[in-house]
Amino acid sequence: MEIQAKPPLIDKYETQASGLSATSPLKANVAPKFSRLPDHVGLIPDGNRRWARLRGLLPQLGYAAGLERGLRMLDECLHIGIREVSVYGFTTDNAKRPPDQSEAFTNACVGFVERARERDVAIRVVGDTTSSMFPQKLRPYADARMGTGMRVNVLVNYGWEWDLRTAAQGDPKLRFHERLASADVSRIDLLVRWGGMRRLSGMLPVQTVYSDFYVVEDLWPDYEAEQFYEALRWYARQDVTLGG
Repeated sequence: MEIQAKPPLIDKYETQASGLSATSPLKANVAPKFSRLPDHVGLIPDGNRRWARLRGLLPQLGYAAGLERGLRMLDECLHIGIREVSVYGFTTDNAKRPPDQSEAFTNACVGFVERARERDVAIRVVGDTTSSMFPQKLRPYADARMGTGMRVNVLVNYGWEWDLRTAAQGDPKLRFHERLASADVSRIDLLVRWGGMRRLSGMLPVQTVYSDFYVVEDLWPDYEAEQFYEALRWYARQDVTLGG
């Protein structure tokens, strides 16, 4: 199915995000100093469809706007010194949406992974590759982590039931978290969700069990670095005990 041609507004967000080129890695702004940083940050970039509707656009066009923000966010993490980042691309439940929307968020995930590879990252895609919804262009990234540098995990056609079922059916000699389909993803210290919703939406239930959860009210395509900085300041003030 063909997606509506991108209006000038979307082109602006794709090619002029913060006045930077869309063909090369973005240069992050000068970041403030933080007293303590999370090793691993999880990102739920929600609100793409709402952003598009508010501007009179088809909902699927919000994903194109969000793609450029995702790359900028990645550059912020590299610049600050975050060691690992997990990005919620789309879930097996999202795949039930209308075909034009599922095609749009699938294309956005493929574009994000391919352009993220231009950076100093070690990228891995985590998701059910046996489904027809999994984009075959990303299959090599699901089979092995590719590249070197900051660890980046992109959840594509991910389902929490699939993840836990894989562990339940795995080798009982291994510890439970070692049997997960997402076993290559470490524990998440800080989870940041854009779009104002207060829910995990099934994101990595084992790795997020002790995550500090911060919500940004702004919709994802309206991402600005200061939103992330404020989440990091908030995290630095938390008493991290891991249940102890």
